[in-house]
Amino acid sequence: MSDTANSLEAPATEKSWLSRDVLFISLSACFADLGYQSVLAIFPLFLVLSLKQPVWMFGLATAISYGPGAVFALIGGHMADRFGAKRTAISGNILIPLLSLSGLATLPGLAIALFSGGWWARNFRSPPRRTMLTQAVTKEHRGQAFGFLHALDIGGGFLAALGTMLLVIAGVKFTHIFLLSIIPLLCSTMFLTLVHAGAKVTAAAPAPATASQNAQISANQRIYRRLLLSAALYGFSSFSIGFPILTVDQARHGSSIHNAAWAILSYVVFFGVSAVTGLLVGKKVKGGIRTLALWGYLLGGLAAAGMGVVWYTGTNPLLYYPIVGLMGLSLGVIETIEPTIISRLMPSQSTGRGMGALTAMRSLGLFVGNLAMGLLYHFGAQWSYGYAALLAIIAAIVILTIPAVGSVSA
Repeated sequence: MSDTANSLEAPATEKSWLSRDVLFISLSACFADLGYQSVLAIFPLFLVLSLKQPVWMFGLATAISYGPGAVFALIGGHMADRFGAKRTAISGNILIPLLSLSGLATLPGLAIALFSGGWWARNFRSPPRRTMLTQAVTKEHRGQAFGFLHALDIGGGFLAALGTMLLVIAGVKFTHIFLLSIIPLLCSTMFLTLVHAGAKVTAAAPAPATASQNAQISANQRIYRRLLLSAALYGFSSFSIGFPILTVDQARHGSSIHNAAWAILSYVVFFGVSAVTGLLVGKKVKGGIRTLALWGYLLGGLAAAGMGVVWYTGTNPLLYYPIVGLMGLSLGVIETIEPTIISRLMPSQSTGRGMGALTAMRSLGLFVGNLAMGLLYHFGAQWSYGYAALLAIIAAIVILTIPAVGSVSA
């Protein structure tokens, strides 16, 4: 998984990248996912099975979460640059438990409102947390740091999915699982308070730029805009993992508890593969454009196509699990490489805005993607996954049109 002309690699140094701050930021991410991914694992089942809502209602819920969530991401990024990333990240992180309270609702509208509120807080927090990590590690080690962050982040999701599956098998009520998820979310906020990085960065007085520096800045901006466009396009193809969970649940034939456990197992596979991928990509790849296009966007599109084919043909539902694993691999590549590139393209005093724009563009795409997935699912799951596959392939083609560059300097 190495690029040639399109590498965004920076020269290496001997300084260790795994500092106290990198560890605490990553542990905060781990506990955050341990909490809210438990909610995401059962919320589609809760909404469809417990509250008796159609699948398109889940699509609407995720669309509401992601659409306005784009605005909250932009606000979070701007506030990180203006007031400091740490303060902003903590203020958003502390409101994520609204997600957990959605399981107490008996009305679908209230459940969706609480779910969306918690997700907006999560989007508000994500750009400043990525900015904190950028400040905590030198430029040449950001790929490793973001890979480690993703590994612990998704590792928490893996444990959440596995624990949720076991609780469902044991017959624990959905409501109790929702409430248990509050505990790790509070631990996540505690770890953020222990981080030293995240202070406001003041821009230094600009020195006169040479012609080559101006050319580099112009090239960085072109790559930045193209990357945001590709992120939005891929977002149009993206969908909540709740859709595969519902697909697996509907493909199985057994008791409702048995089906729910098999469905949540797909979540376990997804997170397990994605966590390992983050570690490997962070060590082996230094932010290559071609790797992002081929192993991130294109692979995600092919995996979506695979979901549609298995559903349409009615073949063995066990095939869903390796396909979901490919989705996890794709996500691991994307979540490691995208922020690494952004951190090298943006000046240090504007990193929050860059991370906010990245999250916002993805969220805008996810707003459309989840709404389309929910509506198309009504006519057949194959139409939903076919739509997702087509848009992901287009996103891969767009990002491959970025001109070859030797390196990027922020």
